[in-house]
Amino acid sequence: MCTAITLNGNSNYFGRNLDLDFSYGEEVIITPAEYEFKFRKEKAIKNHKSLIGVGIVANDYPLYFDAINEDGLGMAGLNFPGNAYYSDALENDKDNITPFEFIPWILGQCSDVNEVRNLVERINLINLSFSEQLPLAGLHWLIADREKSIVVEVTKSGVHIYDNPIGVLTNNPEFNYQMYNLNKYRNLSISTPQNTFSDSVDLKVDGTGFGGIGLPGDVSPKSRFVRVAFSKLNSSKGTTVEEDITQFFHILGTVEQIKGVNKTVSYISI
Repeated sequence: MCTAITLNGNSNYFGRNLDLDFSYGEEVIITPAEYEFKFRKEKAIKNHKSLIGVGIVANDYPLYFDAINEDGLGMAGLNFPGNAYYSDALENDKDNITPFEFIPWILGQCSDVNEVRNLVERINLINLSFSEQLPLAGLHWLIADREKSIVVEVTKSGVHIYDNPIGVLTNNPEFNYQMYNLNKYRNLSISTPQNTFSDSVDLKVDGTGFGGIGLPGDVSPKSRFVRVAFSKLNSSKGTTVEEDITQFFHILGTVEQIKGVNKTVSYISI
């Protein structure tokens, strides 16, 4: 139950809410360029781009929930249960990567979204857990550089790479449906609406924010997608980097979840 966004202001920002009912012991992880990334079914990468992000370290291996590399390319994995599909078979003409290796595989090699596309087109995400204690989670990914944003989803129908013109992602359903669902909210506005109820009655407003009536307020993924998109796309740009950072966290704050208001089933997955 997470939300990730990008934001372009005086600089470029990438981040997410990690809305979990409990902690995995997540921490900030820095992976230097000389660290050897080992992969279960592919050759190790000894020289790669340096990474910083949030995750856990298990057996001296960084399990990133999200990260950004030295070129400013960011990537976040968000829960996508029921739709995510990982193959049980290896493919000789593909890069056979497990989901927990996907972030270092991409960020360690790519500088921008165009390079990501080329690498993802060769990917075969395989159903191989890190360990019995750390099984795989069904995920999809938001990936963004300074100019572009995409979503990568691997379902039973194949690998899908979607352009993401709004730079946000939540969870289910699939991204193309989330974008289509925004059509229902064309009436939303940051401005005070005109009276279109009837010409025969003079209706007044007694405050501000009436243009946002109908904006979803619950914490379901579809509602959070609409709400964070509306907040981000209509947010004002700060005059300083500090103001941008504050605005960035305010936007994420519109969809953060309060502990206790959403009862979920607890399970451990990466």
